[in-house]
Amino acid sequence: MRFPGFTEPWKKLKFKEILKIGNGKDYKHLEKGDVPVFGSGGLMTRVNQALFVGETVFIGRKGSIDRPFYYNGAFWTVDTLFYTHSFSGVYPRFVLYLFQNIDWYKYNEASGVPSLSKKTIENIECSIPSIHEQRKLIKLISLIDERIATQRRLIEDLEKLKSSIVDRVFSDVSGEVVKYRDVLEVSNLRNDGKADYSILSASQEFGMIERESLDIDIKAEAKSVKAYKRVHAGDYILHLRSFQGGLAFAEVEGICSPAYTILRPNKRLEYGYLKEYFNSPKFIKSLVLVTYGIRDGRSINVDEFLEMNISIHSKNRQAEIVKNLSMFSFKLNVEASILNRYEQQRSYFLKEMFI
Repeated sequence: MRFPGFTEPWKKLKFKEILKIGNGKDYKHLEKGDVPVFGSGGLMTRVNQALFVGETVFIGRKGSIDRPFYYNGAFWTVDTLFYTHSFSGVYPRFVLYLFQNIDWYKYNEASGVPSLSKKTIENIECSIPSIHEQRKLIKLISLIDERIATQRRLIEDLEKLKSSIVDRVFSDVSGEVVKYRDVLEVSNLRNDGKADYSILSASQEFGMIERESLDIDIKAEAKSVKAYKRVHAGDYILHLRSFQGGLAFAEVEGICSPAYTILRPNKRLEYGYLKEYFNSPKFIKSLVLVTYGIRDGRSINVDEFLEMNISIHSKNRQAEIVKNLSMFSFKLNVEASILNRYEQQRSYFLKEMFI
């Protein structure tokens, strides 16, 4: 796929023929300042001197080797990140798109932490069109990038607004004060094997979802699945990461690991009433009182959690809250879907328009 009027073949060149690659250096001898210091994981700190000033495309030397990014200005970079400079016959922005089209793990040179060498990058072959065609391609992809950035800001603003609404709704409750055990019951109902239930896993972003939809490969033997716990739609799940991500809400039936604690609401709670609250910063912060251990070994004491107090709205008010927050979540999902389509469009153009 090419723009009308462009028929000249793209030139086959190696990266060493169109740019130079610079090495990062230690920055610890420098003072604090305004110049950003980048590593393969992104921005690290700011210092008072620059290693280079101008346009560049970064590519990881070690660690995150598949996340090239463009920058224009003064910067310093550490030795886990290469920077590019001295471009010849090619725009830096176009180099970014070339880099984004490469499967960098194909060139990984380490069995442990992913690594690339300058020599390997320099000898990768690429196809380069004329400067005029580069300019057209850059304009097209840049327009899509601007729309993606706008969409991301919109979603971020909506998420902040939703978080603020949840915080306000559950901070000013003129209702009954109860303990969690008054409205939630621990369920240990096991898989009866009478139906082919989906195995569910907890996701901090999506709640309880089918395990096969996650990017993990966990095999469960038939014998162990019999010990799995039944999950009903409307259950709240206390999982291994609840101390930092809240409780997962189940909107589907299934079974889950015995390591999870199933909390089933009684008739005093509307379906999904606590879904958003159980993922709010306020709630997660409250779990500190019943969380024990350090780092990844932390766990929540269920009995102590159930003794904690919560103020709940009347059933009618609960229904209103669920309806309003569900509409807000639907809006967020629509905007996320739009973002996904823009990102797919960008990927399509990168794949089809770069020979």
